[in-house]
Parts: sequence; C-alpha cells; structure tokens
Amino acid sequence: MKKILFPVIVFVVALLGFLIGNAYSNRVNAQRFVIRDGQLFAAPSKVDQVLQLLDQIYVDSLDMDSITDEAMQQFILRLDPHSAYIPRKDLEMVNSELSSSFSGIGVQFNIQNDTVNFVAVISGGPSEGVGILAGDKLISVDDSVFVGKRINNERVMNTLRGEKGTKVRLGIRRAGTEEILYFTVTRGDIPVHSVDAKFMIGDIGFVRVNKFGDNTYNEFLSALTQLRAQGAKSYIVDLRENSGGYMEMAIRMANEFLESGDVIVYSEGRAYARSTARANGTGRFRQVPLVVLIDDFSASASEIFAGAMQDNDRAQIIGRRSFGKGLVQQQIPFDDGSALRLTVARYYTPSGRCIQKPYQLGEQENYELELLQRYERGEFFSGDSIHYQDTTVYYTKAGRIVHGGGGIMPDIFVGRDTTLNTPWFNKVVNYAYTYQFAYQYTDRHRKELQQYKDWQSLEKHLIQANWVPEFVSYAEQKGVTPDQSQIAKSRPLLTRLINAYIVRNILGDEGFFPLFERDDEITKRAVEYLQLGH
Repeated sequence: MKKILFPVIVFVVALLGFLIGNAYSNRVNAQRFVIRDGQLFAAPSKVDQVLQLLDQIYVDSLDMDSITDEAMQQFILRLDPHSAYIPRKDLEMVNSELSSSFSGIGVQFNIQNDTVNFVAVISGGPSEGVGILAGDKLISVDDSVFVGKRINNERVMNTLRGEKGTKVRLGIRRAGTEEILYFTVTRGDIPVHSVDAKFMIGDIGFVRVNKFGDNTYNEFLSALTQLRAQGAKSYIVDLRENSGGYMEMAIRMANEFLESGDVIVYSEGRAYARSTARANGTGRFRQVPLVVLIDDFSASASEIFAGAMQDNDRAQIIGRRSFGKGLVQQQIPFDDGSALRLTVARYYTPSGRCIQKPYQLGEQENYELELLQRYERGEFFSGDSIHYQDTTVYYTKAGRIVHGGGGIMPDIFVGRDTTLNTPWFNKVVNYAYTYQFAYQYTDRHRKELQQYKDWQSLEKHLIQANWVPEFVSYAEQKGVTPDQSQIAKSRPLLTRLINAYIVRNILGDEGFFPLFERDDEITKRAVEYLQLGH
C-alpha cells in the first residue's frame, strides 16, 4: 500500500503546487457556479475534483484521509510560517496546550535509560490518591511492558492521558522494594498552570508566566494580589521563553496596568477590519512600578503585552529582542475533526509597530533559521548588533523613539553572559548530563532531601554536600574528559544549575525559580532598576 500511496501523494502535492501558483491568474475558473435543484452553488475546485476521482475511480483502493491530510499540509507550507493544518489525531493535543486542564493521571515525568521516571506527583491528583510517589519508575501499563527504545514523550502522554473516569493499571518499580508494585489509577482533571512561580525579592513581587492559556489572567491576577498582600511595592513580570497563546489573556493582563483609553493592541488584515483593544480604566495595578522581562523566545501574546507596556511608557522592558510573531490565526474546523489555523491579520503595538518579523511565503526553513542568524550576528550578546529591518521612526505615548522591524526591542539590553562558560561546561549541559545527574542524585538521597521544606535550607545542605566531584566522575563515565581549570572556572554556573534542578525535584517550581533567578543577570538588572526608585 505504501508503494501505491507515495506516487499518488506526490502527484496530488505537485498538482496543488501548480494550482496555488495559478489560483489568482485563473480567476474565471475560481468563480464558476452550477445550478442544482434551482439553487446556485459554487462549482467544485480542481483539487476537489481530483480527490473525488481518486476516491471513486482510481484503479486501487486508497486511504483518502491520509492523502487529504498530506495534501493539506503541503498546501499550507506554501503560505506564511504560522498558518497550520492540524489533522484530527493531533487536534485535541494541540488545543489542550492552552486549556486550563486535561484528563490524565497527574504526574510529571522524564525519560532516562529508556525508562519513564515520575519526577513529581501533582498534589491532589489521581496518582497521589492511590499512593504513587515521586521517584517511582514506570515498568508496565495495563500489564504490557512499557520500557525500551520506543518510549518517547509523545507515546507516554498519549498513554497516560485519556478520558476522565477511565482506568489504567501501572506497574511501578520503587527504590527499596524488590517486587513490582501495581496501582490502578482513575484518570481525572489535571490543572494546567500558566504561572510557574510567584515570590518576593525584598519588596518586589516576581511573577513568571509560561504561556497565555484560558486561565492565565485569573492565575496572574491571583499572583499579583497575593504578592501585594505580602508587601510588594513593585513588580517584575517574567515573559522569557513564553511563546504566547490567547491574545485575549494578554489584553486582560495589560488592562490591569493601563489607564482608561490607552491602546493595548490593534490588528487588521486584507479581509479583517481593524480592531483596537483599549484599557477600560478598571485595572488594580495602574500606579505600581513595573518591569517586564523578555528574551529571544518571547513571542505573540508576550509581545503584545510587552509592546503595550513599552508604547504606553508604563513599564521598563529588560532583556533581549523578542521573537517577532505578530500574525493573527483563526481556527477553522472541518467536519472530519481536523482544523485549519489560517493567518488572517497582523498585530500592531499602540505606536503602530508591526510585531511580525519579515518572512517570505513558503520559506519556512529560512524563517526558522532567523534566530540562528541573530546569534551569529552577535545579537544575543550585544545590543549594538541588533539589525533593524524597519527604518520607520515610532514614538511612545511620552514621545520616546522605539524601533520596529519585528519583535520588541528592550529598553535595557542584557546580553548573554558567557564569561564563566567553558567547553567542558557547555558539553555537560548540551548533553543534558546536568539534568540527568540531578534526578539520579535526588533519587538516591530523596528521603534525606525531603526533610528540607524551603529552598534556602535545601540549598545550604547541597552546598555542604559538595557533590561536584561526584558529578565530574559521572560526566567522565559518559565520555566527557575532566579539565580541572575549566571545571574551576565554570563551577559557579554548574552548582547553581544542578542545585536548582535538585531543589525542583523536591520542592517544585516554587523552590526552583527563586534559587535560579537569584543569580540571573536579567533579573538582577530588573531588581536594581526598581530598587533605584524608577
């Protein structure tokens, strides 16, 4: 069947490419109509006709769903980088990424040595209720072996997630227990959080937001309110590595900090009338000092929020130039359960800057390499290396000049600090040996480490434990030859990273981020800015 399908798919894809290229020049054909039963209908396109012919009279039986999905994906590749066709089998997973919950067993996991390790068990979730513990290793699912080379993240998620109320039987290997333990877990609703962490740095409230999902605004407002109750006088909103999500959440978050009538964002497209979102003046944090952190991977809704704060002179933007995704997608469902996310407009900041960086239709590979090109130009390290595609001058509400050309340019640029990096350190990080060692160290010392209930005391214990020689030996066994001068130079980075990973394994993100951010250069610059009374 594969031998039959391949040439057919190639034929359909080639035909689609031809039709797309001629779509606008052949307008007469595109507007033909037929009359059936006294009513006017648009005539089927050539693509529709080809698919019908393949389905009805082709010499061999074909999997038309597969052919159609392949053809649709190739069709969309000829458009902008963010339009997408989502097959039925993937749609639920894609949509769940921004939902407030999904149905599953309630664990966080990683895969090491072809085995699923439960890194954390969600409090109040189905797994905790039956006695599954952090550190347990998954051996079987419904009496079938679940280890080996074929295990990957997608397969694990598809296996452990499922309809609410369904049951799954897990075989678990637990440290200190020889026999395999079996637990039957009833899947339930698992909350998906957008706010990774909220904590105080002196009298500054720090909130990290990882995406803009359907519950992000409520989580964000709750975090701000709790920090204010703890004495926060100013705030840092961390949107680094936040790839975006729902525009509405970014608008509602921005509204909390802006005055009535302030423009938050506007959008317009060829067949999409201009739509402007403005603040309504009901925000509860309109007067507090604010800093927003962004980096190269802050995109879409993150850029809408940061751009609104910058153009209204409401916050200082600190970090590095953001990604530059400013295209509006509309999701259009199909009867077979698949969907099309089609770009219909562009986003603009209040000053009129288009957030979207330049692209060429159908040139997705070059588009995806743009970040690498920034790196090679030195943009990750020096603000002077930033290349502005748009030479138009834009002005903020107070008359400051800001730059367009894709992404949000920070007010204060903080480049990547590589002074303590060495080839030895880069290798152990790139091969994830730091992460793997942290988990294995936690697993061996879990009972001891669980005595500590806050990150400060746990970090102190880890410093005294002096695990660095043990890690150097571990990395050497993995093939990384020790270099004592490089190890000594990179030791501060190494201890910060692995200690933070171990703390996360015991205390979760609420312990990880305060420790990790304490020595982060961008965070330190933000704290310094706010402490100086800006």
